[in-house]
Amino acid sequence: MPATQSSRRQFLKTAFSAAGALAVTGVAFDAVSLEPHHAVVENVEIRLPHLADAFKGFRIVQLSDIHFGPYIGESVVQHAVNTVRNLKPDLIVLTGDFVSHPLRKGHGIEGARNAEPCAEILIQLASTLMLAVLGNHDHWNNAGIVTTALRHNGIEVLLNQSVSIDRNGDRLWIAGVDDVLARSNDLDKTLKGLPAEEPVVLLAHEPDFADYAAKFPVHLQLSGHSHGGQVRIPGIGAPILPAMGAKYPMGLARVGDLQVYTNRGLGLITPPVRFNCPPEITLITLQQA
Repeated sequence: MPATQSSRRQFLKTAFSAAGALAVTGVAFDAVSLEPHHAVVENVEIRLPHLADAFKGFRIVQLSDIHFGPYIGESVVQHAVNTVRNLKPDLIVLTGDFVSHPLRKGHGIEGARNAEPCAEILIQLASTLMLAVLGNHDHWNNAGIVTTALRHNGIEVLLNQSVSIDRNGDRLWIAGVDDVLARSNDLDKTLKGLPAEEPVVLLAHEPDFADYAAKFPVHLQLSGHSHGGQVRIPGIGAPILPAMGAKYPMGLARVGDLQVYTNRGLGLITPPVRFNCPPEITLITLQQA
């Protein structure tokens, strides 16, 4: 074989190897250093039955799965707060998992105390009504500590409770069911006394709870929990999804008459990577069905 042909082949082999290594390095850099810290605003229009004229165009911002702790700190939450403020919502809902436990330690009080610095940043949004439910990590660390921190900073935590938002004599109901994986949920109690002819938005941390919620007079469920899988392989999807977060892992879906929207979350858990699945701030605009 001529020396020039052999050298060309060796050059091409080296070049392709280098290109592959650079591609892997680029993906890894994106997954660890870039994508986890750049939240995307998803604009979603949802049509609800029984929605009164007073609530046409009502704007709800959803934040979920902040996981304040070893991977997510003040800068990420502050950036989210700044973004939410500019969206000018009528309501802010937070669908659980405010905290994570420290590295190399188990769930416990130390992890739950991360709710305080998290809530101290979220309080900047206190001019807008903020309603929250807890997630499994909040319960696994200490639900009482997390709830106290949130309420102390002006965030109303719904523990199997519902509240109404009133406009010109018309109402929109926001129901909050406590965490399903922690076996603290009671949807019967949550919805007790709600009029069937008025729209109900349910906050439930785990999206797959929609299969059960669809049996009740609920029109929209807002959830988190799944993080969208954190890693989504093109053409395949998420290789790993959590319990109660596998059927409706991200975006808008329908279960009978119930619509369920799953937010990909702001934070992340181990392994601390995101690929093709950026963190999310959701702006939901309600319209009449």
